Amino acid sequence: MHLAFSTKELGFLSYFLGIFVQTHSHGLSLSQQKYAGKLLLKAGLVDCKPCFTPLAAHPSITPTDTLPFSQPSFYRSLVGGLQYLTITRLDLGLAVNQACQHMQAPANGHFAQVKCLLRYVKGILHYGLSFSPGPFLLQAFTDSNWASDCLDRRSTSGFCVYLGPYLLSWSVKKQPTVSRSSTEAEYRSMAYTTAELCWIQ
Repeated sequence: MHLAFSTKELGFLSYFLGIFVQTHSHGLSLSQQKYAGKLLLKAGLVDCKPCFTPLAAHPSITPTDTLPFSQPSFYRSLVGGLQYLTITRLDLGLAVNQACQHMQAPANGHFAQVKCLLRYVKGILHYGLSFSPGPFLLQAFTDSNWASDCLDRRSTSGFCVYLGPYLLSWSVKKQPTVSRSSTEAEYRSMAYTTAELCWIQ
């Protein structure tokens, strides 16, 4: 490599693009704790009270929730940061997906949901992914939430792919068309997962 390119040896990987890599005797772990802390600082929620779930099960809607948010670029910046945080945090996928659907014209209620999501991140800053040697067994799990969006009645699909016991790939996204039944929504979700599995293989 040194003959072809101008390179230098930096030693073992420890921090790269906001991802902290820790090597230990039985593998390695990936964490974005420092990046998440910067995101909380940007949002002004460093000293906030942690939340136990990324989404409210039954969100209450007030008249001010439908008013346009006064800083849409700030909303987009925070949600973009949360998107990057999903690299090591699968549990944020659905909540971040829902926040992304309102990037064009966020309302006060959407920003309140993002703040709830950031409070959840505050409570689990140290979480991440761990990898160690294991069997080369490829497995996938998929699910869909039929007609979950109350505005356009489109379903949300999600999948996660494991190589051995370790998470390899995951996705949560809204389906492009309206499914007529929960079975149709499940088949669409399985088709996305199968395409991902074929690509990985």
